[in-house]
Amino acid sequence: MESENNVMPAEWALHRTTYTAWPAYAFAWGPALRAAQSEFCAFARAWSADSAQEPLTVLVAPDVLSEAEAALGDLVGKVQLVPFAYGDVWVRDTAPIFVKGKTGLASARFRFNGWGEKYLYPHDDTVAERLAARAAVPSYAYDFVLEGGAVDVDGQGTCLTTRSCLQNPNRGKPASDTEITQRLHASLGVTQVVWIEGGLANDHTDGHIDNIARFVAEGTVVCMQAQSADDPNREVLDAIYETLRGAHDARGQQLEVVRVPSPGRVLSAEGAVMPASYMNFIVGNRRVLMPVFGTAWDAKAQHALQAVFPRHEVVACSARAILEGGGTFHCMTQQEPLP
Repeated sequence: MESENNVMPAEWALHRTTYTAWPAYAFAWGPALRAAQSEFCAFARAWSADSAQEPLTVLVAPDVLSEAEAALGDLVGKVQLVPFAYGDVWVRDTAPIFVKGKTGLASARFRFNGWGEKYLYPHDDTVAERLAARAAVPSYAYDFVLEGGAVDVDGQGTCLTTRSCLQNPNRGKPASDTEITQRLHASLGVTQVVWIEGGLANDHTDGHIDNIARFVAEGTVVCMQAQSADDPNREVLDAIYETLRGAHDARGQQLEVVRVPSPGRVLSAEGAVMPASYMNFIVGNRRVLMPVFGTAWDAKAQHALQAVFPRHEVVACSARAILEGGGTFHCMTQQEPLP
């Protein structure tokens, strides 16, 4: 269904609320669950410390509601807890994407297949429909797989994405660049797609854009640069930069590309390289929350991001345990713009 020329706003547009979800189940988190819950509480506290920041709406699986309330403590009331069934926390990909148009706010819903049928958890495939109904705005369903973390927009028709994700056979029958651009135009108001070829090592999303490159203003994109010889993504990050600096937005203007440090080699509890990224920040109305991993480049990256967000306070929060689940702050949030 066409969405009446609706457009996905840039993330820095003002929000009514931002959704997230409580890390609930050991089947998704294993031994990292308690540490991830602790980092989630720190994230929620940092988010809510500025009273001018939009409220955080926390989806909580009904069977662990009392556990979440006890862990969040005095944050209950500062954040809104909503009993809601889901499998895992990654609402960037399971929730609807909110759009704006002539008739006001609406939502776009897409099929979700567990990132190419890698992680099929109960209820995740219906989160978008149920959350759209709760938001009580017009909702449009699209019969193709698209995860919110796979696209990043400037609100003016330009979209960053990766072929490794959107053209992956595990998301359905592969489509051409033109076909995908048409789909994104119909659903999100996209007129210009900037294609990147691949993503970070061991990223189970097959290369979500929110781990490698992000718009921070109209015409300005940030991406990462390796700081050490053992960075597992050194060559990929250089290739991404080269692609972006030769790209143009929907207005025909060449993109300004700002590089920030990469966190480098971050290992899981089992010793595997994880897709650690400072690009997985979330932009709120007053604060940008940036994941950090205890590496030598955390502070330098925070300083670099603060320079491109002069109207926000960039706050660094540990996400080392949350990353054990496969993503960090942007992956576990989805914003609802002001109508």
